[in-house]
Amino acid sequence: MGRDNQPKDRQLARKALKDARRAEYPRILIVSEGSKTEPLYFKEIQVAYGLHSANVQVQPSELGTAPIQVVQYAQELFEKGDLHKRIAPKVFDQVYAVFDRDDHDSYREALDQAASLDGKLRNDNKQAVSFKAIASVPSFELWLLLHYEDIQAPIHRDEVMRRLRRRGNLPGYEKGTRGVFAATRNRLATATLRAEALDGKFNAYDEPEPYTAVGKLVARLTTLRCP
Repeated sequence: MGRDNQPKDRQLARKALKDARRAEYPRILIVSEGSKTEPLYFKEIQVAYGLHSANVQVQPSELGTAPIQVVQYAQELFEKGDLHKRIAPKVFDQVYAVFDRDDHDSYREALDQAASLDGKLRNDNKQAVSFKAIASVPSFELWLLLHYEDIQAPIHRDEVMRRLRRRGNLPGYEKGTRGVFAATRNRLATATLRAEALDGKFNAYDEPEPYTAVGKLVARLTTLRCP
């Protein structure tokens, strides 16, 4: 049975390597805790800014949704690749692990693990790879809420959702909602400034203080093709 699959595997490997060589700007791997919300959001940015899939890959964690599992899967996917996803090993310049604080026990362990990997991995060009945790306290939806409200104090994830769904914000928002980037894009500058202000006072370890690094990743993606 293994022999029957070898030609197909070789074909997938050649396709993955061919795709990897197309990159003319930094190659980014994003691995998210969520299987729908975050991948949809980042893929919408990818389409809006014409980012080639050879340069930007967005994948949900396949090891589980705990923060440490997100980091571990990001490392595994970078190092081993996945031919069925047309991802060759070590073809990225930057790796981002996206996860929430929520009530996860492994949150701080994941932050530490990501920091320990930053600059330690080497890609196919023998260059050091940037490995960053993109954490949110309490949740990814804080980043969306910052498009509409200036949050300065600790807030529970349920309250984030309630306020996000207010009239004038994103009424009807649910996990996995499509078109969120398009709906919030005109307020992106405001959200970025508010996230930067939080970053100036807090960091990912200062829970329960509100914090999100999603804006940093969004800024990276939206300027990826800029000279």
